[in-house]
Amino acid sequence: MISRRNVLSGFAGLAAPVLSGCGSRQQQAAAPPISYAYAQPVPVPDSRAAAGLDAVIDVSHMVAVGDFTAVRRSNILGVIHKVSEGGDYFDQSYAARRPQAESAGLLWGAYHFGTRQYSGQQQAAAFLSAARPGPKTLLALDLEPNDLNPRNTMTLAQAEAFVLTVHHATGRLPLVYTHPTWANGGRYGRAGLRLGQPISPGSVLARCDLWLADYREEPEVPRAWADRGWRLWQYLANESADDAAYGAVPRAVSGVDRCDRNLFAGSVAQLYQFWAGRAGST
Repeated sequence: MISRRNVLSGFAGLAAPVLSGCGSRQQQAAAPPISYAYAQPVPVPDSRAAAGLDAVIDVSHMVAVGDFTAVRRSNILGVIHKVSEGGDYFDQSYAARRPQAESAGLLWGAYHFGTRQYSGQQQAAAFLSAARPGPKTLLALDLEPNDLNPRNTMTLAQAEAFVLTVHHATGRLPLVYTHPTWANGGRYGRAGLRLGQPISPGSVLARCDLWLADYREEPEVPRAWADRGWRLWQYLANESADDAAYGAVPRAVSGVDRCDRNLFAGSVAQLYQFWAGRAGST
């Protein structure tokens, strides 16, 4: 994921938009899982096919969504949607799409794109005010270089403050979405930026489950997570019917014009258990 902020949109300060369909905790809870026979991946000469469960996508307002029921019929079980960026921008599609996705039987998640402009605490407060997470809402921090505005890239200290603030407010840690080169302190992104210092195994970020972004067939696990591995692996970005995963094998998700694809390290049952009981490590 890159910054997908629309410069013509946004809200001043930390005021969150009015969210419809996200009132009581009962309304927020995901619909009970629909029983179905999960279609196993088509055998292809790609090591990623056996690496995990290909059942999670992530989207933002820049993705056209036609029908979440069709998404569910594509054997997708979970959707992670962008909520916010920095401390003053909110994705206008999040609130309307949430009840639609949950009504279709999809697990629901929310992510924040971190920037440098606001403190980690302020960004976490803005994120939570707009995400309005329920007990089964997956939470995530997108930690990567801000290619559209390199000077506005979130720092390691800000990311740690964000994670701690979310943990204090919800009792759980969010996933951390990052690329191995970025997490290890190397130059990454169009501007060749560095995080400043590698994420260490002693960082609170390393206590969070890893959402790995790596589009190679064999992903690299950042050193901070070497003993744990990844929980989600974003193996493909902006997949569409014209550019489907695994080359010529038709695997594009119906109901959306494009999306990012993610593998889950586990089975269907483990995915539901993780989403419901471990939406973040504690």
